[in-house]
Amino acid sequence: MNHTTHNTIVNFIWNIADDVLRDVYVRGKYRDVILPMTVLRRLDCLLEPTKEKVLERYKVLEEGNFGQNAVAQQLPRISGYVFYNTSKFTFKTLLDFPSQIRANFENYLDGFSENVQEIIGKFKLRNQIETLTESNRLYALINKFVSNHINLSSEPVKNSEGKIILEGLTNLEMGYVFEELIRRFNEENNEEAGEHFTPRDIIQLMVNLIFLPIENEIQGGTYLVYDDACGSGGMLTESEAFIQQLAEKRAKKVKIELYGQEVNPETYAICKSDMLIKGRDPEKIWFGSTISHDKFADLQFDFMLANPPYGKSWTVDQDAVFDGKKKEVKDSRFAVEHPDLKPGEKLTLLPRSSDGQLLFLVNMLSKMKQSTALGSRITIVHNGSALFTGDAGSGESNIRRWIIENDWLECIIGLPLNMFYNTGIATYVWVLSNRKPQHRLGKVQLIDATEWYGKLRKNLGKKNCVLTQADIQRITETFLEFQETEQSKIFDDEDFGYHKITVERPLRLTFQVTPERVEQFLAASLTNSSSKKGSVVQQEIQLNLTSNTKHGVILGILKDLFSSEPHKDFNRVKQEFEKALKAEEIKFTAKDLKLVYDTFTYKDETAEPVIKKKTKDAVVYEPDSELRDTENVPLKEDIEEYFAREVLPHVPDAWIDHDKTVRGYEISFTKYFYKFKPLRSLEAIAADIFALEAETEGVLRQIVSGENIGE
Repeated sequence: MNHTTHNTIVNFIWNIADDVLRDVYVRGKYRDVILPMTVLRRLDCLLEPTKEKVLERYKVLEEGNFGQNAVAQQLPRISGYVFYNTSKFTFKTLLDFPSQIRANFENYLDGFSENVQEIIGKFKLRNQIETLTESNRLYALINKFVSNHINLSSEPVKNSEGKIILEGLTNLEMGYVFEELIRRFNEENNEEAGEHFTPRDIIQLMVNLIFLPIENEIQGGTYLVYDDACGSGGMLTESEAFIQQLAEKRAKKVKIELYGQEVNPETYAICKSDMLIKGRDPEKIWFGSTISHDKFADLQFDFMLANPPYGKSWTVDQDAVFDGKKKEVKDSRFAVEHPDLKPGEKLTLLPRSSDGQLLFLVNMLSKMKQSTALGSRITIVHNGSALFTGDAGSGESNIRRWIIENDWLECIIGLPLNMFYNTGIATYVWVLSNRKPQHRLGKVQLIDATEWYGKLRKNLGKKNCVLTQADIQRITETFLEFQETEQSKIFDDEDFGYHKITVERPLRLTFQVTPERVEQFLAASLTNSSSKKGSVVQQEIQLNLTSNTKHGVILGILKDLFSSEPHKDFNRVKQEFEKALKAEEIKFTAKDLKLVYDTFTYKDETAEPVIKKKTKDAVVYEPDSELRDTENVPLKEDIEEYFAREVLPHVPDAWIDHDKTVRGYEISFTKYFYKFKPLRSLEAIAADIFALEAETEGVLRQIVSGENIGE
């Protein structure tokens, strides 16, 4: 199908909405009618040639009381598809009875097989029938879809002389029509950036990257392909066609099983109808959230592709992922064992709740085949946050760590901006495998393809550029060649990792007993132990200053020992004070001591460091949380050497708290391909200013000098 024919069909269907639904539906609701009717008309066209034979067999089965199982088994063989319709009506014959259009249309819908009934249910088409009938639009709507100006059948329309006047639509071409309609509706409704469909040029690149590296290793047999955010199924169908082509080149017979899961009911319905049309097993396409309800928990797949939503919250899935009482991860996909952890501990692979895109990758990695020669290969599209969001120890960093330390990541390709219909953000294709070729072991390739694209003559939503066949070939060859170039960089796995170390500095306190602090101490002690009002507290403060109460005695000891002078060695102060308390046989609590030390000390960088404890080998100081800092030390560097070189020259009293050291991973894609652009010279800037001034005939000079422009 050429571009003109495709646009003609899409525009015709698009215009049906304005012609028939205007003033009945708001524009944002047009899709609720147009999309399911397009699907039904396609199914109707495919079933039309065998309609009479299906009805004849259905009558025999009904009269013979053979049961529904016999109907479900025999009618698909007659229709030629895995679906059928037992109603006597078609879209065309519905128009023969205008006054009974609603009842007959409902009869027509009820005649579809169960697998189509689910599709109709997900579209919620029956909810629209009353509105369409009351507004007298149902008949007009059906009439539009049987127009002789378009052909939604797979067979061409010919004139009386046998000449083709309207080409037939292949299943792939029909998929293009669906996707363009959905894209337009998404644009019309200002859908969020993550809710888009993957353009075919991106899909073609992805299938190249996942299949061409093992082209010569494909053997006869069955291969399972999976998309855990399958949308309308474009990646699955393209993958199947590509594998079949590769197998035919090698004279191999292969069987491809397609599996997918989709949470959006509308796109799920389109995907499932597409699979039905192609004779695929509809039970391999499931509706529901991949994150909370994994429908393929017991399966592993040879090839996996996905373009999950970006920046989409997964809060609604958390109850299924976490054990609510223990606050632990109960889904084994998202918590894995790791050699650096203690027995029983697991590495948590859960990103922040506001963006669940990496969960789709984790899900696919949990389904890799371990026992086959090819293992599993994965391609997935992410935005930039998947590369670097999250500090060491966070869910995002843990996911990158898990992937890279298992040496599954082969390559990441940076795509041009504005490649997708509803978002212009930077996107990246990841390529992963658990059977890396020998030359890629321990390595990760980064490809900058941001400048390899062609411009579209007309924007498709936000999409204003396309990967041409030459661009796709160039990226593919760069990937396969695995060479260092200006656009291709090769790194060791360890280059992306770092140790996040915690740098501590000692707490330094000066101790001083002043009248103001004495009053604070007594006020705090009284308010902590009673609910007395301020005036009463003030009276008791005065009493305690001269009495033998516990706090009065404590104050007396403090004044005798330290008077009102500042003492910069808190360690000596503490030792002498607590020794005096014991000598006086005063019963004091840890709370009493804390109150004393909190009240009569203040931080002082000239004071002696506070000792936490002493061991045989070293003195351990109390850290100052306000001076605490962190440093990211590359994995390839020794931590102590880095610390001695980068930290100690600036803060000689610092030390590393090794118990807090965490390993993290991030991929700073932009940094690796940064190209320095020198600043323009002052002469060039001045020349531009003078040229502009000349063009404005002196206006700039008048503005600067304050001259009257009107004179």
